[in-house]
Amino acid sequence: MRHIICSLSLAAMLLMFLPCRPVAAQDAETGNPFEAQTRERIAVYLEKRAGGSMPLPGVSRLLVHDQIYDLYEQRQFRPVWMDGWRLKPEALTLLESLRAAGDHGLCSDDYLLQELEGLFRIQKDFTRHDLPLSPDNRAVLDLFLSQAFLTLATHFVEGQVDPSFAHVDWKARRRKADLIKLLEYAIDNRRLGQVLQDLMPPHEEYDLLIKTLGEYREIAARGGWPVIPTGPTLRPGDVDDRVVALRQLLLVTGDLTDETPATSEYDAATVESVRRFQLRHGLVTDGVIGPNTLAEMRVPAHRRVRQIELNLERWRWMPKSFGDRHLRVNIAGFSLEVFENGQPVMQMPVIVGTQYRKTPVFSARMTYLEFAPYWTVPPTILREDKLPRIKRDPNYLEKHHFRVINRVGGEWVTTDPATIDWSRVDARKFPGMLRMDPGPWNPLGRVKFMFPNPFNVYLHDTNEASLFRQNVRSFSSGCIRVKRPMDLAQYLLENTADCDRLLALFSARTPTRVSIPPIPVHIQYWTAWVDREGLAHFREDVYLRDLDLEVALENPDYRVLDQLKAGNGTAQVGALLN
Repeated sequence: MRHIICSLSLAAMLLMFLPCRPVAAQDAETGNPFEAQTRERIAVYLEKRAGGSMPLPGVSRLLVHDQIYDLYEQRQFRPVWMDGWRLKPEALTLLESLRAAGDHGLCSDDYLLQELEGLFRIQKDFTRHDLPLSPDNRAVLDLFLSQAFLTLATHFVEGQVDPSFAHVDWKARRRKADLIKLLEYAIDNRRLGQVLQDLMPPHEEYDLLIKTLGEYREIAARGGWPVIPTGPTLRPGDVDDRVVALRQLLLVTGDLTDETPATSEYDAATVESVRRFQLRHGLVTDGVIGPNTLAEMRVPAHRRVRQIELNLERWRWMPKSFGDRHLRVNIAGFSLEVFENGQPVMQMPVIVGTQYRKTPVFSARMTYLEFAPYWTVPPTILREDKLPRIKRDPNYLEKHHFRVINRVGGEWVTTDPATIDWSRVDARKFPGMLRMDPGPWNPLGRVKFMFPNPFNVYLHDTNEASLFRQNVRSFSSGCIRVKRPMDLAQYLLENTADCDRLLALFSARTPTRVSIPPIPVHIQYWTAWVDREGLAHFREDVYLRDLDLEVALENPDYRVLDQLKAGNGTAQVGALLN
């Protein structure tokens, strides 16, 4: 997270907080002028800030995005958080929420917490002596509180980073909210805490990950877990001095729950705990501590903390609802789950795109299945793979069941490849489309599950089922191969096709399209999550998207609040005051 040095020096603060005269004297002479004074200074500050200057150096961090202008213009620049010269109770509620922002993996520096803590202490001291802050300081405090609310609320609703800036192939259906209306409602009805709670991601998975973040931060604060020395592969029954440190690590991570004798024997209880560790980290659960398992064990606790924080940010990009019945694919977890009413009812392994041909992140609606599908070769594969092979081998098309097709008069017509001068063909001027016939050779297998999207990505069967024996399954050209296509098809067609019909469809040699009731599909990317049993899972960042997000969080060009237009409402300020 970014760490911003407070610009408000102690000397400046002391100069700023010279009090007005005692409240009783002010009231006797002029009634209650406090709101009018604060209102005037708020307008001046916004006007000065829009012009690039501020009367006091201590408010140089004041944002003047359109949200700030809109909020105060709609109120005729009346303060939001001040009741006369006193703070409204909701200001303290906001302060508590800002203090708790770190629980969500957010940085308190983004919400002026350091400055506000100082302002609140001085306000409290003045109130104890029945003295008001000066109008300038009341205005600054009000503006800072509004900025803090709008920033925190925006981060809860949309995240800190715009995912479309951080990732070129990430299309998120993000939530939106009218934060100005919500703020005024919260202040008027004393419901600020509830409003902020309602703005947070409403998913159980988010709450579970927050709880796990706290646990891993405690582990990191206590020094983390032991570093297991490198050495030969450790197998069940081996005797090795590293086993003592191994048990200590497993106790810290929670994989080993009972104290065992501090011996050097790699015993059955420790092996079982290692299998649990391997399960949580997407490894082969054989209890053997080879290079891959050892590498995961040597990842320090503070890196796991950061991994959780990055995935919490991704949850803030998620829609409010995935749908009562929907499919989720976790690219980094190589898995697919079907959900009904918030509960998983089916799970299976998947194969996703390679590092070079990544599977994108997006949401769509599955509307039909296609059995015995053709495979139309995508342009990238045609250019980089198929066309060079065709040029080297004139019989390549026939041997591999490919046809060159063109649409003539509304029908697809096959072109005889012998009539094509392949030496003059390039991918940009290919004489039609390259299509593979249905059959056991077809990489789409027996069925594909279609949810129209701009990436031309879908789920499908595969003719290379042996690849599912691998734990890291990034082998496709972007589409997603499912291990149990018949089970998934049966689930989707349970009210449409009986077993005999389903078997006939899977045996077909002619393409057959079957419509289904639309069901949402969410292609996602999680490298840390918590399962229904409360186990924290971590996965390798196969596409380096954690790294991309880390960079984006450090870059103001990618951050949501920094993308808002700077306010240009200087002219309106003067008009509203007159």
